[in-house]
Amino acid sequence: MIEQLLRTPFTELTGVRHPVVQTGMGWVSGPRLVSGTANAGGLGILASATMTYEELEHAILEVKGRTDQPFGVNLRADAGDAGERCDLLIRHGVRVASFALAPKPDLIAKLKDHGVVVMPSVGAARHAEKVAAWGADAVMVQGGEGGGHTGPVPTTLLLPTVLDAVDIPVVAAGGFFDGRGLAAALSYGAAGVGMGTRFLLTQDSAVPQAVKDLYLRHDLTGTVVTAKVDGMPHRMLRTDLVQELEETGAVKRLGPTVRRTLEFKRTSGLSWLELAKDGRAMKRAQGRTLAQMTLAANTPVMLKAGLVEGDTGAGVLASGQVVGVIDDLPTCEELVDRIVLRAVDELRRGSSYVL
Repeated sequence: MIEQLLRTPFTELTGVRHPVVQTGMGWVSGPRLVSGTANAGGLGILASATMTYEELEHAILEVKGRTDQPFGVNLRADAGDAGERCDLLIRHGVRVASFALAPKPDLIAKLKDHGVVVMPSVGAARHAEKVAAWGADAVMVQGGEGGGHTGPVPTTLLLPTVLDAVDIPVVAAGGFFDGRGLAAALSYGAAGVGMGTRFLLTQDSAVPQAVKDLYLRHDLTGTVVTAKVDGMPHRMLRTDLVQELEETGAVKRLGPTVRRTLEFKRTSGLSWLELAKDGRAMKRAQGRTLAQMTLAANTPVMLKAGLVEGDTGAGVLASGQVVGVIDDLPTCEELVDRIVLRAVDELRRGSSYVL
């Protein structure tokens, strides 16, 4: 395990040794991966959207039992119990609260008042300006190369517009997998990088080995962005199932969609009233139609089938484009060490060009 070699506004803000973030991936970012990242000196983030409140508390306690280093939890700002989950983070001393959607100013203020770093994810400069004005401590910006829900603008164009818009630390995500990427992001002016697929493909990830092997077999053309799974653009591996969804009409998808919605209700423990409240919140926050909200209930079930149960015939596999250049399964410690060491080498080499 290497000592701290890079000091950035992000490492100062969060107390981690290295400016490397393992993003909160549903069904993937569990206690083992998060603690592995934290012990390696990066910021591991628990994905809580697929957890009940009780499961989240258990996961937080498990991480704390595995590491004494800072870590974070990713929350749904539009969830009906978002306030209670924030109280949970405060009670257990979680260092960072990350959000896929912007939390309201009162929630940001509450977390900050209790020493929790607030880091929403954004997809545009105007979103970064909004959350910065509301008091966010940092933002993560993901370009179109990233896995999961993503936008059309690549990181190389999106990142500088966000950096120009705000003066809080910016973590760059989407297309990063090695030390060259970290060096490039720091050179742009970012304070760190976030990676999902690269951490999914580590020994500390609990994803079944057969599924990891499937990821490793894909090349740079092996992902596709589709809205057929949950109504929003979503980058995932180009599998037979995804191809079938792309080619199937809405009427034929209706039956499987309803079945998966019922399965999501059962596994989440939510009542129909709670599902309706979450749906209304999603509609207000994201402007989704009723059809899109119905499709959205598919995602947790289909991701679980692939990433937890290893059933690639019934599940979808979120993935960034970097899957095409990853060919190994290091530990989190090995991964973070080599990323930081390579970044330092590249930054020193770049500085040698200056007269």
